[in-house]
Amino acid sequence: MSLDTVVEEIREDARERADEIRQEGEDRADDIVSAAESEADDILEAAEAEVEREIEREREQAVSSAKLDAKHERMSARRDALESVREDVEDRIASLDGEDREELTRALLNDAIESFDEDAQLAVHYAPSDETLLSDILDDYTNVSIAGEYDCLGGVIVESETSRVRVKNTFDSVLDDVWEDDLKQISNRLFDEQ
Repeated sequence: MSLDTVVEEIREDARERADEIRQEGEDRADDIVSAAESEADDILEAAEAEVEREIEREREQAVSSAKLDAKHERMSARRDALESVREDVEDRIASLDGEDREELTRALLNDAIESFDEDAQLAVHYAPSDETLLSDILDDYTNVSIAGEYDCLGGVIVESETSRVRVKNTFDSVLDDVWEDDLKQISNRLFDEQ
């Protein structure tokens, strides 16, 4: 074998080896690219899932916040409506006159007097506009006298002159009791919640 043939065989082996190395390199590069693409797909899929979860969390927070705001607005509107109804009721009570006012005042006075001993000397406070009415009513009582005005819608405050007992039977106090006892029912009726 000649030197040229040996050189050519070495070259041929080198070319084959170079082709094998190149092919291994390309195969390895393809594997690396494929693995990187797969990993990128996994990362992208995980990132998309995280973004979807974050969007859902933010949506739920926004919905929850909107519901809470709406509930506060409803409560505020109800509170305003109830206050308006209360003011209307107070105005109607304050404007009671004639026989209705006398009958209600007399009933409150009698109810208050029952809290005291029969022979107790009693003093009665009244609404500023009821002095004449109360003076006329008290003509029917021997142990009850006028004590003075009291800032209220009407009714009476009766106190014993000899003890510290005081009974507040004003239109305001009766309204407060009814309002407190029946607020839920009033609210349900106003807002049609059965």
